[in-house]
Amino acid sequence: MIYRKANLYDAEEIYVLANYYAEKGEMLSRSRHQIFENIRDFIIAEDAGRVVAMGALHVMWNDLAEIRTVAVDENYKRKGIGYRIVSDLMSEAADLGIKKVFALTYQPEFFSACGFIREDKENMPQKVWLECINCPKFPNCDEICMTKPVA
Repeated sequence: MIYRKANLYDAEEIYVLANYYAEKGEMLSRSRHQIFENIRDFIIAEDAGRVVAMGALHVMWNDLAEIRTVAVDENYKRKGIGYRIVSDLMSEAADLGIKKVFALTYQPEFFSACGFIREDKENMPQKVWLECINCPKFPNCDEICMTKPVA
């Protein structure tokens, strides 16, 4: 298994994996445009030249970042790959000087296992909601907010 920063050649596989879970209602969909625009945010796990997992760290403000679009191919689940992706993203957040990371998720059990705790969305700064205006679920967001301080 190779863990690395994503590049433009990974974008289509990221798109397919993210939208596989979006169709199941387990994460929000991502357009190709969003993936290309944010490709530098992504870390991927690659096996035999194929993207089998990914996650992104999106900086929101000087001390806050979001972990988003975390997904692991069905055939690679329960092997610690998702945990490793989140751990690598947390290390990247620390290197950037981020103080707190959050995730808006439908998978709170996974993030809880990664050390995140539930937090009321209304406690998050307004900067968090800038991208929400374009979400099809706005203003009726049903995602769960999870946060973790960066060590």
